[in-house]
Amino acid sequence: MTNQALVATPRPPEFSHKKAMKAGIASFVGTSIEWYDFYVYATAAALVFPQLFFPEQNAFVGVLASFATYAVGYFVRPLGGIVFGHIGDRIGRQKSLVLTLLIMGVSTMLVGCLPVYETLGAGAPILLVLLRVVQGLAVGGEWGGAVLLAVENAPEKYKGFYGAFPQVGNAMGALLSSGIFALLTMHGSEFLESGGWRIPFLVSAVLIAVGYWVRRTVEETPVFKQELAARAASGDKPKLPLVQAIKENWPAMLLAVGLTPISGAGYYVITTFATSYATGELSDIHMDANLFLRVLSVASFCELISTLIIGWFADKIGRKRTMAVSLFVFCALSIPMFLTLSTGPIWLIFLLFALTRVAVNGSWAPISAIMSQMFKPGSRQTSLSFSYSVAAAIWSGLTPLLATGLYGATHSIWSVIIMLVAMSLLSLVCLALAPQRTDDEVFA
Repeated sequence: MTNQALVATPRPPEFSHKKAMKAGIASFVGTSIEWYDFYVYATAAALVFPQLFFPEQNAFVGVLASFATYAVGYFVRPLGGIVFGHIGDRIGRQKSLVLTLLIMGVSTMLVGCLPVYETLGAGAPILLVLLRVVQGLAVGGEWGGAVLLAVENAPEKYKGFYGAFPQVGNAMGALLSSGIFALLTMHGSEFLESGGWRIPFLVSAVLIAVGYWVRRTVEETPVFKQELAARAASGDKPKLPLVQAIKENWPAMLLAVGLTPISGAGYYVITTFATSYATGELSDIHMDANLFLRVLSVASFCELISTLIIGWFADKIGRKRTMAVSLFVFCALSIPMFLTLSTGPIWLIFLLFALTRVAVNGSWAPISAIMSQMFKPGSRQTSLSFSYSVAAAIWSGLTPLLATGLYGATHSIWSVIIMLVAMSLLSLVCLALAPQRTDDEVFA
């Protein structure tokens, strides 16, 4: 039997629920910390950065400038996806995740040490942008690696459930971020602007130590081990992951970009943009900042507890079907969610934001398994990380700016709602066309 025959029929990887659970928990812990770091910046960008780093601008321009620094982190994420995707596809998923966690944590902690505009002048926003760039590089490699650590350890029939573990980290990070800012705003805006805003960034140092310990104990995925064995048996020099990804996966990568506007951009519209809209920087609503942060904290908690349930449900009825239904529900809920901000009552605002976050979560929880199974293992992390990072740069990075610009031009929240509906329709089209392949089929 020739080497070519051996390579053509390698033994499929072996999966176990015990290893899948350990990998899922490690993905959850790591992504919770990573997304906490990212969302702390997003919340600060909406609440205090316009005053602290862009004080010479009027309120509206200050918000735009603050969101622009927020967007910079997204524009460098594709580069992070290439760098850490290469590490993940050549050296291992686990090693790339340890690196992204450390880089993200250090950059976030340093944001908490920055001098503000009053102290350093124009140098302050420049340093803020530089650290945001480092954050973006780390997150560009984080999500794809964390998803593969969970999904590639999971049996085929349970990939939706275990793939939802890193997605829970998103909700936990958001909950921790909005929760800590809600506590800080109880002491008043003066306390927050005089130095209280630094606390959430400095707390990151403790969380990173915990995440590093957890990720160091996780084994490499069986799918990646099997891929290494297949490469060794072939004797062929492997292609660069980026070259292989573009050559073999470019149609699927384009579809992956179109899958994510609501799971990414929709989330930031109903959190980051909505924070500025509700608390008065962009409109005349002037809701109390502490009250709205509590609205977001309750919504984050509902997202948190619904994620694994949605992942389990997606394995039962179909991951694509679950995502499609969620997109329709999101469109239906986003209209009353924004309209009630100016009319109340408060209990209805809490309810609608919570339900809308669960609807967004219905497109977020299964997307890790859907996107992972769109690519072959050889360049999977590069394909996944790069396409997701490009999508994040387009949708999540630009959407808060676009939503702010639309509202500023029209003075109507309906322009933002129509934008969300259009994004949902694009997601549905790409979802219908997205290919799916099992790991057993790849190695059969």
